[in-house]
Amino acid sequence: MSTTNHQGAPEIKAGGAQGAGTGGGEMFGEFMRAFDAFREANDDRLSQIEKRMGADVLTEEKADRISRAMDEQERRIERLTLKSLRPPVGGPNEGAAAAPSEHRSAFEAYVRGGDETRLRRLEEKAMSGLVGADGGFLVPSETETEIGRRLAAVSPIRAIAGLRTVSSAVLKKPFAVNGAQAGWVGETDARPQTNAPQLAELTFPTMELYAMPAATNALLDDAAVDIDAWIGEEVEQAFAAQESAAFVNGDGVAKPKGFMRYEAVQETAWAWGKVGTVSTGLSANFAATAPADALVDLVYALKAGYRQNASFVMNRRTQSAVRKLKDADGNYLWQPPTIAGAKATLMGFPVVEAEAMPDMAAGSLSVAFGDFARFYLVVDRQGVRVLRDPYSAKPYVLFYTTKRVGGGIQDFDAAKFLRFAA
Repeated sequence: MSTTNHQGAPEIKAGGAQGAGTGGGEMFGEFMRAFDAFREANDDRLSQIEKRMGADVLTEEKADRISRAMDEQERRIERLTLKSLRPPVGGPNEGAAAAPSEHRSAFEAYVRGGDETRLRRLEEKAMSGLVGADGGFLVPSETETEIGRRLAAVSPIRAIAGLRTVSSAVLKKPFAVNGAQAGWVGETDARPQTNAPQLAELTFPTMELYAMPAATNALLDDAAVDIDAWIGEEVEQAFAAQESAAFVNGDGVAKPKGFMRYEAVQETAWAWGKVGTVSTGLSANFAATAPADALVDLVYALKAGYRQNASFVMNRRTQSAVRKLKDADGNYLWQPPTIAGAKATLMGFPVVEAEAMPDMAAGSLSVAFGDFARFYLVVDRQGVRVLRDPYSAKPYVLFYTTKRVGGGIQDFDAAKFLRFAA
């Protein structure tokens, strides 16, 4: 339950995913009560601005404090949702009669005790690259699937972007810049040759991403611990944090190229290879008069075919400012999720929170809007490798875990940026 402090702002009890007695429904109820309190505080702030040409400092602080509390509660709900998706400690197939695959059984022997014999025999039998140039073995498909599932759940850009798995180091993808060439003909009409399509070759190299979780010998000796789930859980946060930052701001050198690293131009000057932008009308902020108009312009700068599956992407500080905006009828543009685990919406479109997005500043591109499945492509090279190292950090055993991933824009017309400038 939420209580009220001496300044009237709701105080959300700390518990979150760690609180054994706090369920998802109760936490979501607290979040909705916080949103009601935020609306009330923000309405007071706006009323004071209209009457006095400025809001009371205490009212401003109260609205900001509630907004921060909502952010924290939303993160707790996300953590609780992710925790509920995790398999039990004995594994998802505990008690089932199905035996593990030969590769998985051999890999578990390697991870738990360092026995490489069975994995090397599998390599010789399959004549495949189970062993990498730098050492280490390919994890079984079950473990790779577990890592991929967890990354999709916690990496915000990966969750909405297009995804392609390849077996080579580089994906080369042709793209028709001027669209597919086609025409209408009758049943017996001649089929005239269409104009040659204008193709652009997009190149997506994959870069190495690593994590190095540590385990005690006691944990490795515990037969009840599911090795797939353990490795997936240990590397998910490290991989997700690095991926998320690179997909937004990566420079393309030893990491994917982020979508913020491409040239951005005013929408009226848009051309292939660049991302179109819409301005707010005021440097570093929304316009003082009709601030929501910039968001409306941003939405309709996108073609209808892309809007159907579009999302807003911004960081939590920008989202805090957006929460205070209303339409001409006095309705808040930002709306909380309707059920636990769902996303908040802005003008009916989902809001994805990506911390790597820039803060609101003069000329910043702090809000992206588009169909990210068509806009940005994440390329995974098949195979995750693990090298067991029992020597470097005694008495712990390190697991040098690597995967190769790349990324870049594949359709420059599928998203637009909001520029905080006049």
